[in-house]
Amino acid sequence: MHVKVLSAAALALVAGLATAALAQRDPAYAAARAAGQVGEQPDGYLGIVGAGSAELRGIVNNINIQRKSAYTQKASASGATVEQLAFTSGCNLIAQTSAGEKYRSPDGAWMTRGAGAPTRDPRCV
Repeated sequence: MHVKVLSAAALALVAGLATAALAQRDPAYAAARAAGQVGEQPDGYLGIVGAGSAELRGIVNNINIQRKSAYTQKASASGATVEQLAFTSGCNLIAQTSAGEKYRSPDGAWMTRGAGAPTRDPRCV
């Protein structure tokens, strides 16, 4: 996948997505995140670690639908593609994880964030 560098305005929009996503967490999502049942992925979407319950899959699907809608709106406003915005958001969301939270590394393995920086795709800036 070819990823072009996004403008400062597009990056600010993506940062806003991350802030909005954090503010909209419901208790079930927050509990699943704290328990390591969900984690951020490089593609900008939330993933389920393991099988997950039907309820958890519903929560994750709803969040991912909201994210895709936001990426689509921001893409048309910025001239970037949905995939570019999602990838940039994934980079930012993984960087914003806290120690103990799960994220997917570039090789597809689920990792638990330690005290240091998470392992991100080398194209992340």
